[in-house]
Amino acid sequence: MRYFLLFILAATGLQADPPQIVDVMASPSGGTWRFSVTLAHPDTGWDHYADGWRVEALDGTVLGTRVLAHPHVNEQPFTRSQSGIAVPDSATQVLVRAKDSVDGWSEEAMVFDLP
Repeated sequence: MRYFLLFILAATGLQADPPQIVDVMASPSGGTWRFSVTLAHPDTGWDHYADGWRVEALDGTVLGTRVLAHPHVNEQPFTRSQSGIAVPDSATQVLVRAKDSVDGWSEEAMVFDLP
C-alpha cells in the first residue's frame, strides 16, 4: 500500500504553495517605472524556490520581468526591485504575477493600482 501511495504522489506531482505577493510599490522614473515586489514562498533551496515576478498589462501583455537568481530560504518574505519597466501612459492598473522554479508562473495575479 505504501508503494502505491508513493506511486500516486509521484504520478500526480507535488505542488507547493505558489509564491505569495505580500506587497508592491511602484514609482515613475524618467518615463518608465520602478517596481519593488515583496514575496513569500516556502523556498527549500535550489530544488524549489521563488525565481521571478513580472508586471503585466491588464490584457496579459508582459511589461517587465524580474528574475530571481537564487533561493531565499532564510530571508522570508523578501523584496526585490526592477527599474525600467515601460507602462503605457493610459494604464491605471497593472497585474503583478510571481513564479517558482517548479510550478512556473502562478495562475493568480495581484491587481495593483498605479499611484
